[in-house]
Amino acid sequence: MLEQLGTLAGTPWIYVIVGLSVLLDVFLPVLPSGVLVITAATAAAGSAAGAVGDAAQGHAGFSDMLALVMCAATASVMGDMVAYRLAWRGGDRFDRAIARSRRLTAAQAKLGTALLRGGGPLVVLARFAPAGRSVVSLGAGVMHRRVAEFLPWSALAGLTWAAYSVSLGYFGGQWLGASWLSTAVSVLALFAAGSGAVYVMRREAPETQPQ
Repeated sequence: MLEQLGTLAGTPWIYVIVGLSVLLDVFLPVLPSGVLVITAATAAAGSAAGAVGDAAQGHAGFSDMLALVMCAATASVMGDMVAYRLAWRGGDRFDRAIARSRRLTAAQAKLGTALLRGGGPLVVLARFAPAGRSVVSLGAGVMHRRVAEFLPWSALAGLTWAAYSVSLGYFGGQWLGASWLSTAVSVLALFAAGSGAVYVMRREAPETQPQ
């Protein structure tokens, strides 16, 4: 996949693939959108390294990474809002849909309603947690949270996650080369951030329960 994405780096297709993956994984948390973003960034770093001259390399690398961050962040927010709107209108149907997914049910049980009551910072943390994005977006819609309460934090969460993921792929590619090793190390760092987010949310959850 790294070689295939390398051939697409610098073309509009890389943004289409990344955007669709990030957009859809709010409904299908099994999609490896984070892995795909990191792999795309690693491939783009390898392509930029082949540019002629240090100035050209730096300019190409920065512009490619910035475009990838904005693509992933925008798709993340769009996916959040689609899930939020559908859950707002669907109500009980989305509760049943979550119940049919073992992964979403487990995540909902761990995070609970305290995740949504915990405010904006937990929305950002949930973006890194496995299935956390799905639980928050669907839960905010089911609970009829106002757009003004949810959208700004969704945007910050998407931008933070995208910037972190792209940075992992880019710097991994710069330090270790555009290889499977650099991708694996970057993916492990992303999973570590997800585990840390789950740990923090579990610690915060009891504090956010209503009195």
